[in-house]
Amino acid sequence: MDNININAEYLSAEGFIKIKEELSSLKDNRRKEIADRLEYAKSLGDLSENAEYQEAKEEQQVIEARIADIEDILGRAVLISHTNTSYVDIGSTVVAQKEGNPSFISFLIVGKEEANPSDNKISHESPLGKALIGKQKGEAVVVYTPKGECRYQILDIK
Repeated sequence: MDNININAEYLSAEGFIKIKEELSSLKDNRRKEIADRLEYAKSLGDLSENAEYQEAKEEQQVIEARIADIEDILGRAVLISHTNTSYVDIGSTVVAQKEGNPSFISFLIVGKEEANPSDNKISHESPLGKALIGKQKGEAVVVYTPKGECRYQILDIK
């Protein structure tokens, strides 16, 4: 991905499947559950003071907003297919060493929708992701964080 499109949503094949499954579940299951709750709440009478109805309506809005978000993401989705290991790009696994720390860290560079730092999946839009994109094995990068400056040495790109 030599040119990163700022409007694209970068997803791995696994991430694409996962988000499509979430969309399917929301449309096929959650919508029906909320519709059933709304019907039940309506049967209780006065809707103006019906907390169950108001709660179901609010949940419906959240679900519909998430459905719209997912449809937007899928409409802009670009599947990650990075195979070049001479430089860091979206889809690269980067093995790095933080200055002052003897252990190695491995990061998978992903799109923001799949980012999960606890699984060592970092967004290409994160400070570390931005610093790593385009760099080569052996290069050092400086990352500016709220806690200060961090330096990493790129040991390998997979």
